[in-house]
Amino acid sequence: MLIPFKLIPSYKEYVWGGKKLRPQADITAEAWIVSEEDFVADGPYFGKTLAKVVELEGIALLGSKVVSLTGRRFPLLIKLLDCEDWLSLQVHPNNEQAKKLAGPTQFGKTEAWYVIDADNEAQLISGLKPNVTRQDIQAAAGKKAILDLVERRSVKAGDTINIAPGTIHALGPGLLIYEVQQNSDLTYRVYDWDRPMDGTRKLHIAESIEVLDPNEKGVVKSFDEKALSSPINTLASCRYFTLTLMRGNQSSVKINTMGESFAVITSIDSTIIVKGSDWSFTLNPLETLFIPAEVPPFEVAFTDDGRALLARC
Repeated sequence: MLIPFKLIPSYKEYVWGGKKLRPQADITAEAWIVSEEDFVADGPYFGKTLAKVVELEGIALLGSKVVSLTGRRFPLLIKLLDCEDWLSLQVHPNNEQAKKLAGPTQFGKTEAWYVIDADNEAQLISGLKPNVTRQDIQAAAGKKAILDLVERRSVKAGDTINIAPGTIHALGPGLLIYEVQQNSDLTYRVYDWDRPMDGTRKLHIAESIEVLDPNEKGVVKSFDEKALSSPINTLASCRYFTLTLMRGNQSSVKINTMGESFAVITSIDSTIIVKGSDWSFTLNPLETLFIPAEVPPFEVAFTDDGRALLARC
């Protein structure tokens, strides 16, 4: 029987990053807290990559629902993003487009954002303004003028944004974001704020225009978290993943994977205890625990009125 384990995040240093994720580093833009390339931090599979554990354990780790959807490939990529500057204005493909443009083994990229923290007046971009067409975007691609064609949206801590393939989007400065997505890092940039174009930050204008869906808006979902009566609430749900919020307004939350999907729990702003019949893990803020699908029912206990996120397929 498999037991839960922690992973060692992979850190990415991009020009728009800050110092919240790794104060000792110069710039850290992303922490990949659950990815195929992450190494197991404890337990019997210590030192192996998550991809290797998937290869060895298959359905016991992934779950029956996951295997039926994506086979024995790990289906998700989960990140924390520290945005000190604007990210590039970009578009992601769907599965069919990804295979056509990047190869037969590629996934598309459906994603959801949860705003962990936000500065006053923080914004993001998602979707086009009314009556803007694909031809309008093509004419303005790569130019500052494109900013007149897209929707800027104000966001605050606790907001959720679903980004479907084809949605033009960008995160703005002053945001700390939890992102769950399909296991794909395909990003087609259409504008990069006039930064120097080098080998790592090229524009992909032809691909962006091809995969753009002018009807996708990426609407912000807001609610009063502290007014929620249920201890567990769905934030985002699609065929690829479900993201739920757990709050410490109850003594504990019981979770049962039913063998269908692994579970990923991330503490947001408090210390939580995740425990089964013969195991227990303590998670501090922004720490994550991976729970294989075959693990029997377990519970999440809060030490205060904090937040935690649960991602699964």
